[in-house]
Amino acid sequence: MAQFAVEAEIPAPAAAIARTNPVIAALLAASLRAVARSRPFSVLLLALVSFAMAVPLFFEESLLQMLWRLWLSRHLTDPAENTLGVTMMIGAIASRGLVRLPRRRTEQPSAEDVARAVELLASQPNASAGLVRLGDKKLLFSDCGQAFIMYARRGRSMVALFDPVGPRALWAPLALKFIGEAKSRRCRPVFYQVSADFLPVTVEARLNALKLGEQAVVDLSRFSLAGGDWLKLRRSINRAERDGLEFQLLAPADVPAIFDELSAVSDAWLSAHKAGEKGFSLGTFKPHYVMSEPVAVIRLEGRIVAFANILTTASGGDAFIDLMRHLPGVHRGMMDLLFVRIMEHLKAEGFRSLNLGMAPFAGLSTHKRAPIWNHVGRQLYENGERFYNFRGVHAFKSKFDPDWQPRYLAVAGAGFPIASLVDVTMLIGGGLKGVLRR
Repeated sequence: MAQFAVEAEIPAPAAAIARTNPVIAALLAASLRAVARSRPFSVLLLALVSFAMAVPLFFEESLLQMLWRLWLSRHLTDPAENTLGVTMMIGAIASRGLVRLPRRRTEQPSAEDVARAVELLASQPNASAGLVRLGDKKLLFSDCGQAFIMYARRGRSMVALFDPVGPRALWAPLALKFIGEAKSRRCRPVFYQVSADFLPVTVEARLNALKLGEQAVVDLSRFSLAGGDWLKLRRSINRAERDGLEFQLLAPADVPAIFDELSAVSDAWLSAHKAGEKGFSLGTFKPHYVMSEPVAVIRLEGRIVAFANILTTASGGDAFIDLMRHLPGVHRGMMDLLFVRIMEHLKAEGFRSLNLGMAPFAGLSTHKRAPIWNHVGRQLYENGERFYNFRGVHAFKSKFDPDWQPRYLAVAGAGFPIASLVDVTMLIGGGLKGVLRR
């Protein structure tokens, strides 16, 4: 996942609910509603107590049972001996009708604000900031207008995406401005997928930073397929080309002519994965967005069978692969060929690095003093294949020998930021229906 939203297939809860003591079920429902409305600490404590009482009654393998096992493994047994699974909590809770989800607030930026933000992209090195072109996130500019934060609101969370875009000297005052704006709207300020460079700002703003995973960044200046370490990858792409696959990198001006073909591939990919379009930290297949940047394609007998759009910076420093879609079952080496040829072309054009996106929950330490967040994430990474192919994503990106750079979630307070995770997941998934679809 270039970025991440954990999608789970939640089993039908009817039987479990039927077995539940109605008094406990009512108490649990009332408590969870209070949590969703951010009531005082006493209500939160009541919610946790009733939650713990009700969890054992949900005998099916469900999110509630997983969280119960997590608590037991943390306090009573060795966590390594348990198979734990956690998704962002909302799927199981909402599917059981226990909480009333806040309505999604759809806030769109003005065309003028998007144009101002796009102008600033040329002077900064982070190609993934090009997601601002989607126009699905609000924008908050610094007082001088030389930096911005892109964000979206979901429930009671205002979620900023990535580091602020602009000179680093403006990050701290802009982040504090964002926090003040969130609090004035009675929202939680959340910073999603920020880099290690942003951590000093989190200290100044008294935010708690939790590691989300690691981002794979390929140093193009030293990328080469020469040598024995690359033998397996060379064989894969050579076999793909012998079997008739052809690579082509198209400039933005050439994309409209093949847009219908790209659309057909995208539709087939979504259908095969039984998925809907995501959003927020992920690109969506919108004409104006896809046509705004270069697109790499793989053809077989003249027909497009795979593509990826590439976000770039005017400085030529960084590039970012966003949408990656293909027809199912064409060739095992198709994506290897696509990625390698993209890297070679970008290197020839003078780009220094290529961002392959996140490997969720990768690189989380689990020593004795590590936060419980890390233990949950590590167990999900190791055992959460039902929800997402965590290890597979990490393994695929590792074959290109990237530098692994940590990415964080920064929130106010301490402990497990359940409400913030729920809201971020819903933003990326496009609502509960999108989260529950694979």
